[in-house]
Amino acid sequence: MKRFFKVVEKDSDGSKKKPRENEAEAEAEAEEIKKEPLKFMTWNANSFLLRVKNNWPDFTNLIITFDPDVIAIQEVRMPAAGAKGASKTHGEIKDDTTAAREEKKILMRALSAPPFGNYRVWWSLADSKYAGTALLVKKCLKPKSVVFNLDKIASKHEQDGRVILAEFETLRLLNTYVPNNGWKEEANSFQRRRKWDKRILEFVTQNSDKPLIWCGDLNVSHEEIDVSHPEFFSTAKLNGYVPPNKEDCGQPGFTLAERKRFGTILREGKLMDAYRFLHEDKDMERGFSWSGNPVGRYRGKRMRIDYFLVSEKLKERIVACEMHGHGIELEGFYGSDHCPVTLELSPSSDSQNEDPV
Repeated sequence: MKRFFKVVEKDSDGSKKKPRENEAEAEAEAEEIKKEPLKFMTWNANSFLLRVKNNWPDFTNLIITFDPDVIAIQEVRMPAAGAKGASKTHGEIKDDTTAAREEKKILMRALSAPPFGNYRVWWSLADSKYAGTALLVKKCLKPKSVVFNLDKIASKHEQDGRVILAEFETLRLLNTYVPNNGWKEEANSFQRRRKWDKRILEFVTQNSDKPLIWCGDLNVSHEEIDVSHPEFFSTAKLNGYVPPNKEDCGQPGFTLAERKRFGTILREGKLMDAYRFLHEDKDMERGFSWSGNPVGRYRGKRMRIDYFLVSEKLKERIVACEMHGHGIELEGFYGSDHCPVTLELSPSSDSQNEDPV
């Protein structure tokens, strides 16, 4: 019978060297001590699968360059697992048909390749190819918990997969795809948005025990400085319809009612707009995260509706918050109608990220 012997490596002093699987694993182990994320990215992908198919190399280069600890995605538009007519598993991607399996394979192949293989992914998905969110967190960061609703109930997902909430050692991160206000006084329009705003106000005021970073497509432009053409957006109509309350008039996301409620959420939640904190002046080239179709009446019409809102207690740690798209031709939008937005914080003063003594 053959016997196999493993060569034992020794250090220069002759002592036995501990076996190591590979250098990558060693580096990962060295990073295990990281307690909090410092670099964040949010992006409404307007169909994650389409971005993978059509825009992935350029977006991958952005990830390599910025190297975020956390990537928050909205409008994933991948259906939740579960057969037609059956209950859905909203944290998993549908794969019960040949077409669904192929789409899932394409997406997961992209997310397993560098640099995305360094991240763990959580999903919150709608029943169909609509809405949905994803959260990618570097594997060297281990959230204490991840839930998918504003009530922080473990097994519950918000309708249409609009929320992912991750709690870390020193902060919470909330990724949301906020419902569009719509144009009319209807259950799935103004009324839905009012209910959402009420719930998010309750969330931010009742969960102030730990600093919050709230990011995503929040579907509101707070001030006139946050839109390219205030007059155009404030007077916009759909098929001539005029809401009964004049504060509901205008472009969804720029009605006075939405903007007032958003201001209340910021004020009572003790939250600040990280981008506006650093960029006080209007920037017609790089100051907007959403851009209208380059063809048609929305050409050149732009809004800032994607945010990083942070607890006021994090104010002094804000290093940078940037839009990565510019111009009316949607450069840096990577195929979406939204561009990525990034946030960078300095390490906390309690040295959570330092090596232990």
